[in-house]
Amino acid sequence: MKTRWINKFIISVIAVAIISLVYFFLWGKLFVYSPIKIGFSKQVFSNVILYIQNGVMLDTESLDFDSYILSVEVWHNLRFKKKPKIFIFGDKKSYLRRNVTKARFYAYPNGSLVISPRSIEEAKEGIISLEIYLKHELSHILLFQHMGIISAYWKYPRWLLEGIAVSSSNQMGTSWYPDKNETFVYIRQGYFLPPNYFKTSKEDKIIFEIDNPIAFKYSEFACIVEYLIEIYGRDKFHRYMIQLFSDTNHDKVFRKIYGLDFDSFLDEFKNFIINNSSITQPLTQ
Repeated sequence: MKTRWINKFIISVIAVAIISLVYFFLWGKLFVYSPIKIGFSKQVFSNVILYIQNGVMLDTESLDFDSYILSVEVWHNLRFKKKPKIFIFGDKKSYLRRNVTKARFYAYPNGSLVISPRSIEEAKEGIISLEIYLKHELSHILLFQHMGIISAYWKYPRWLLEGIAVSSSNQMGTSWYPDKNETFVYIRQGYFLPPNYFKTSKEDKIIFEIDNPIAFKYSEFACIVEYLIEIYGRDKFHRYMIQLFSDTNHDKVFRKIYGLDFDSFLDEFKNFIINNSSITQPLTQ
């Protein structure tokens, strides 16, 4: 009798687990990992797969997804290993229920990109550029496809991901992102986030009394990326970028490629900006 009760209990637990898992894949936080996309229509392009939530009115012909892919590949000197999957949501509740984020756009390490209803409306109003944001997030997906799971989910420097994405999509100076000149002015005023503080508890301890400090941080990281490319060369930067796919010791990789430690480089970068107040961008080598 006792054995029968235990068996029923185990079967019930397994059934509840299976039902819960099915729910999370179809209507919950695991939606982008599900092989079944309920409520979405599918469009296949040469370089991307597009899923549009039923009821969304969007002129996809005005968005040249294939050219965006090629542009991202050229800047990074890498090829996508598989077609990215782009999900366009039209319902806010569904977007929040089926994703782990509240952000306008979000790139998952599995190669999926979700677009919120808010971003579609802001694009129609001219507040943001869908092309720029798509290229930004596609940059993340391209890099994710070339690194291991540990690096993609946890170890690859988040500041570097954002710096590369902002620079490669020409995002500085658009929407609420300060351009290079404005970013340099802020740095001369003493505003600066050490990149390794990004997405850590240390970030919250640094106060930025400026408009949209998050956008400033992203532009700061993009300026660091562009400085590395312009002063030390694109080949070195490319080696630095891809070496971190497999080697999670950032400071060791940086020192090996650039011949100085990362903190010393940051001092060099800030001193260059402070001592060259008449210029609006780093000098090319």
